[in-house]
Amino acid sequence: MQIALANPRGFCAGVSRAINIVEQVLIKYGPLIYVRHEIVHNRFIIEDFRSRGVVFVNELCEIPDDSVVIFSAHGVAKHVYQQAEVRGLMVIDATCPLVTKIHRQVDKLSVRGYDIVIIGKPGHAEIVGIQGHVNTHHGSQSYLIETVKDAYQLEVRDTHKLAYVTQTTLSVDETKAIIDVLQSRFKNIIGPDDNDICYATQNRQQAVKDLARQCDVVLVVGSKHSSNSNSLRLLVEKMGTAAYLIDEEQDINPEWLSGKLSIGITAGASVPELLVQRVVENFKGKGVQIVRELSGCQESVVFRLPKTLEDQSRLAH
Repeated sequence: MQIALANPRGFCAGVSRAINIVEQVLIKYGPLIYVRHEIVHNRFIIEDFRSRGVVFVNELCEIPDDSVVIFSAHGVAKHVYQQAEVRGLMVIDATCPLVTKIHRQVDKLSVRGYDIVIIGKPGHAEIVGIQGHVNTHHGSQSYLIETVKDAYQLEVRDTHKLAYVTQTTLSVDETKAIIDVLQSRFKNIIGPDDNDICYATQNRQQAVKDLARQCDVVLVVGSKHSSNSNSLRLLVEKMGTAAYLIDEEQDINPEWLSGKLSIGITAGASVPELLVQRVVENFKGKGVQIVRELSGCQESVVFRLPKTLEDQSRLAH
């Protein structure tokens, strides 16, 4: 048996920035600090921050007045910013800049009277935030769709003032198929200049395709409620290779590996490399000697911290 590691895998720039923000806020303000929703979808990161005095809440009403609150990497609706201001909360925004870009697109388009088709997972924190930037005061409304079937069945009130945006962590191939249907049905629909699906999601999906072609089974390290991790697993399965989503090495079922000679390992964008290496060490402990890393694109994207934390971060380094 041998192990192949996808490249790239794990942390993206948006996740790294969000985690760094929490770290810097802890240094600057100390516990207790509050984060609205999970900063990123990874149980180990959340448990570590909890142990250090970070409190994760679902709504602002759970936070005492005048507290420090961080908004998660997934972004929040516009009214959440307004509620925080009214409450006198000190807001530090960890929203991924690529998600913020979508918020601005939706703000701009809905002010111009466009209705917005949002492609994404119902109930996902990122989608709730995007929906919350549709400017209903200008009469705009949104339509949420998830599948090609939804795109075929979608009924809109005005085909001449229609735009679409997508969640950043979806399957590239499935999203393209949905957009193709929308563009064939609604000739005047407009979309973003660039693909909304983030560079890291696209890179990790291409890397896992390369992995699936070379392996008998693929293990995706990632949380069950992580959209991008689930997309990696589903992509491998659609290529005809068995794939399993695991939080850690203890989740591996030996039956998955029966008769398998080549095991592929990748990780979702919110997964620290430490967890991947724990899986690798688990296999080495059982006698696996060959571990190779596939070639892949080199990522150099770095997102700046909020201005209130930049100077402090420089001093820390």
